[in-house]
Amino acid sequence: MNEFNSRLPRFPEPFWRKTAELPSFPKLQEDLNVDVAVVGGGITGLTSAYLLAKAGVQVVLIEAGTILNGTTGHTTAKVTPQHGLIYDELISHFGEEKARLYYQANYEAMQFVKKLVKDEQIDCDLTEEDAYIYTNSEKEMEKLLQEFKAYEKLGVTGGEYVSEIPIPVEAKAAVVMRNQAQFHPLKFLKHLVERFIEMGGQIYENTTAVDMEEGDEPVITTRDNHRVHCNQLIISSHFPFYDLKGFYFSRMQVKRSYVLAVKTEKEYPGGMYINAETPTRSLRFTDWNGEKLVLFGGDSHITGQEENTHQYYEALEAFASQTFGIKEIPFRWSAQDPTTLDKIPFVGKYSSSTENIFVATGYNKWGMTNGINAALLMTDLVLKRDNPYKDLFEPQRFHANPDIATFVADNATVAKELIKGKFDRPSTTPESLEKEEGAVVTVNEKRAGAYRDENGQLHVVDTTCTHMGCELKWNNGERSWDCPCHGSRFSYKGDVIEGPAELPLEKVDLE
Repeated sequence: MNEFNSRLPRFPEPFWRKTAELPSFPKLQEDLNVDVAVVGGGITGLTSAYLLAKAGVQVVLIEAGTILNGTTGHTTAKVTPQHGLIYDELISHFGEEKARLYYQANYEAMQFVKKLVKDEQIDCDLTEEDAYIYTNSEKEMEKLLQEFKAYEKLGVTGGEYVSEIPIPVEAKAAVVMRNQAQFHPLKFLKHLVERFIEMGGQIYENTTAVDMEEGDEPVITTRDNHRVHCNQLIISSHFPFYDLKGFYFSRMQVKRSYVLAVKTEKEYPGGMYINAETPTRSLRFTDWNGEKLVLFGGDSHITGQEENTHQYYEALEAFASQTFGIKEIPFRWSAQDPTTLDKIPFVGKYSSSTENIFVATGYNKWGMTNGINAALLMTDLVLKRDNPYKDLFEPQRFHANPDIATFVADNATVAKELIKGKFDRPSTTPESLEKEEGAVVTVNEKRAGAYRDENGQLHVVDTTCTHMGCELKWNNGERSWDCPCHGSRFSYKGDVIEGPAELPLEKVDLE
């Protein structure tokens, strides 16, 4: 059963990794002693490692898979503090001072990128673009006006309210931040990787951290039982690999969103755009072989709570066709992002009792500036320098409004999903599946998950998530098994794609 129309690529493939020749690194084969260990090879981990090595610190970075293959490799790569309609909300919940700090932290992260690209002449397709939030909804007009008033209160650089935008969509008004940025994130980070190695840094790929000992000298244990001793530890994996104290998995929602990279019939005028209403529609462009590809992004749902994910690609295709027309769709992919209850990332001490272990997570889909900001903050924490944003991003914070209501609702959903899947006994059998079809099936009177690949081979796995025992659901857009409780994802072969799960799924023997 092939659900995919002829224009959509059959399998997801991020544009960025396809167009950046990234180096590969060995697996850790020995015990190590270093000043600072960094776990997680995305934008935060690699930028932190680069900055610390530049400051003369001995750093090792370990990555469970390959560097820049997770959320960073699936971004739309907007570099801007315009994070949707957030500033009026932040002022309402936390006051002008904290909202201003959030803006300044992300503005400085954007300026850091621009300056570094200029100073080190990094070839990463960086261009300055205006960023728009637009609406064609009367209902959203008031929110847009309130957001612009928030811009004025906070002193947003280049902030404007306009009645027209340069792209062919219906829009009654928009708020703009002028002179923002976009770039090729992996080309940018490839340069940092090369500089990090030149400065004596070490990177180990396919090295999964599975445990940690706290203390004056934290110790990481890998899946292969190698140990990394360090004076300070940065945990910048998508989900903290060690979560006995922070309970970060229970304090964040994990959502998926979708992207098409399209060769369009109409010329794209430049700029970065996102609408205020739902479903979300985001547009920007990038260069590919001398042509413009327009990135159409949008839609969002909690991971594992939607089985027909292919419908979101179809909706984006329809939007692209209506606005700019489609010549070809070379790439499609989806992204996964954890969001904190108050929409401000967790960056700082892992727990109140750990002075030398730091964590960064929960970027709310805005990982480029939030990720860079987190790296700047954690570098200051490691080097014991003052940072004006330390208290704002403190991971141990908990605000009564809006945290409690969201926390209760989310964890009630988790409890419901945990119980619901246990009673699912579908009538489908593995043998009934057609090529490229996946489904929850029954094997020997037990729930299992099966996928028949394009060659006709069956792959059958236990659908119990190895994180906390929730029952997984089939994702037909990505050919993966997704957890509706905390967002873990597994390939159809059972390998971990996204945490917080660390262990693969058990395979089911049909014999």
